Amino acid sequence: MKLNLIENQTKSDIEIIIVKNKKITKDKKALHQLNFTGEDESCVLLNEAKKLYVGCENNDKDSIRVAMATAIRKLNETNFKSAIIDATSNLDAIIEGLELGNYTFTKYKSKKDKKKEKTINLMVKKIDEKTISIFQDAVNISNSVNLTRDFVNTTPEDFYPKIMAKEAQKIAKENGLECRVFGEKYLKKSGMNSMYSVGRASRHQSQLIHLSYKPKGEIKSKIVLVGKGLTYDSGGLSLKPSDFMVTMKSDKSGGSAVLGIMNTIKKLNLPFEVHGIIGAVENMIGGDAYKPDDVLTAKNGTTIEVRNTDAEGRLVLADCLCYAQDEIKDIDYIFDYATLTGASVVGVGHYTTSMMGNNDKLKYQLVQSALNSGELATSLPFNRYLRKTLKSKIADICNISNTRYGGAITAGLFLDKFIKDENKDKWVHCDIAGPAFVEEQWGYNPYGASGAGVRFTIQFLKELSEK
Repeated sequence: MKLNLIENQTKSDIEIIIVKNKKITKDKKALHQLNFTGEDESCVLLNEAKKLYVGCENNDKDSIRVAMATAIRKLNETNFKSAIIDATSNLDAIIEGLELGNYTFTKYKSKKDKKKEKTINLMVKKIDEKTISIFQDAVNISNSVNLTRDFVNTTPEDFYPKIMAKEAQKIAKENGLECRVFGEKYLKKSGMNSMYSVGRASRHQSQLIHLSYKPKGEIKSKIVLVGKGLTYDSGGLSLKPSDFMVTMKSDKSGGSAVLGIMNTIKKLNLPFEVHGIIGAVENMIGGDAYKPDDVLTAKNGTTIEVRNTDAEGRLVLADCLCYAQDEIKDIDYIFDYATLTGASVVGVGHYTTSMMGNNDKLKYQLVQSALNSGELATSLPFNRYLRKTLKSKIADICNISNTRYGGAITAGLFLDKFIKDENKDKWVHCDIAGPAFVEEQWGYNPYGASGAGVRFTIQFLKELSEK
């Protein structure tokens, strides 16, 4: 798909018209005959009139994104080569809806659908620096979301820890970032036994990935993003049932989101130093697998009793969080991203990110940034009673709680054990298990990976830069 900014009407095969608030002002008779009432995700093509009407019940940006995704999918079913749309308002939402709604993942299809490239002419009042900036930011953000989707959708046979490291190096080269990659020798030498143990039984060596961006000029804040990069999770010796193993290629969604964010950060030209740290690991079974009853020692010296090897993501994140705080001084914000718990999906549904931390103000700020970006999010509260459920009789902490309830929160409380006191109020844990991978199309998200985490983080950074 090709997007063009234009100031005046130009010849196009078809016009896309957004019907807002169900207010139909033209072609009423024809639309009535086709039972089009302007509801969300409804779309009608008037072939002779060369018009494509799409419903948008509300005038907010996310409804417009959904409408544009609906429109581009309908347009892709036709042989029209070009379309025009009035983009004098909400240009960013229109672009994101088109780009995100147009995404398909066909890497493994033996017969590719021969989609003819569409040209979408976006008509604006004036093409000035501000308009061009909005256009470029929306395209860059959407491209990074789609890149994240590609990473997550790729099978574990083709996307294992070293491949994740290579993709990080590629992003670094293309964006002028620094990239350091450490293997298992480094993990053992550095006392990162928690992360090392999770990947020990895999034929693919675990990789610790550290991307860095430092802007020229004044640096207002130092931000650390930590991602869970489980390229596949069998559950380890606490083996998942076969039905639950399907889709576990998505367990790298947190790390993939960090890659997507780092792919965008320089293009936005924000005054922040940003570090992206990913624990790329494969959790498999074998004679060298870590076991329930093992006691692991994390980088900060905390001992962890393992009672379930399928609670492995928190073990990887624990060492990555320790590494981040040891390597990077004077941090202003720490966000981690992980498909960490099924409990989050049970609690808030498929489409919503659960956010946790010690600083309510920061947590709510990040939730609001998510909502502003179009991603659904809510906060979950820590409490002293659930903290007690992680106590171990033989070690400092247990990797699962002694109760089946509140699993998303107890996972967050486990991670809190690895946040230094001076950083407690700077950290937010984002459990993206719900929205990261859904086996159905929803809104402008396709079947499979959604790229959860990329847009809300970028929105937070943009809002932070304006303060």
